[in-house]
Amino acid sequence: MLDTYDMRKTDMPDEMRVLLDQYPRDSWAAHPGFAEKTRHWLGAHQMFRQLAERVRLDAEACLDRDLSPETHAERLMQYGGALVGNLHGHHGWEDRSYFPELSAADPRFDAGLAVLEQDHVDLDKVLAEFTRHANRVLQLSHLDPPQAREEVAQVQGTSAVIEAFLQRHLGDEEDLAVPIILHHRLRG
Repeated sequence: MLDTYDMRKTDMPDEMRVLLDQYPRDSWAAHPGFAEKTRHWLGAHQMFRQLAERVRLDAEACLDRDLSPETHAERLMQYGGALVGNLHGHHGWEDRSYFPELSAADPRFDAGLAVLEQDHVDLDKVLAEFTRHANRVLQLSHLDPPQAREEVAQVQGTSAVIEAFLQRHLGDEEDLAVPIILHHRLRG
């Protein structure tokens, strides 16, 4: 199913990792420029990873009949809605505010920021597909439970794509952005 979506399959270009070599992940928390705003931003990323996993695991549990369709629908509405709504808001803020700030601080990394912005566009397509399937599950859970189960399989598949997408995208985004923030002492 991953191949049916425009998920980037290439690594971030090596020249976008120059500052990461100077500021490796295991040194971030101890750096004096690692401010609370950056911790919150990374915390949001962790929340997205957890929500995507929760949605996938719930769909799998429903398909395995370990979670009732009613409970699955309730959890899908809660966790799936939080995932989609928060990702849209977060990525919109990054595109309008955060990435321009990073670009102004160090334009050497504009090519990497462009890759991340394209990821946002591509992920929006997957989120739209996920939302379509999730809404059908919610509607069909009352009208036609057997057909709702078929849609749960689609929710499981698209949530697995979202999870894989986020794994690549958020890791690359963090590896690009945090070293720029630390190097230039931004977001303090």
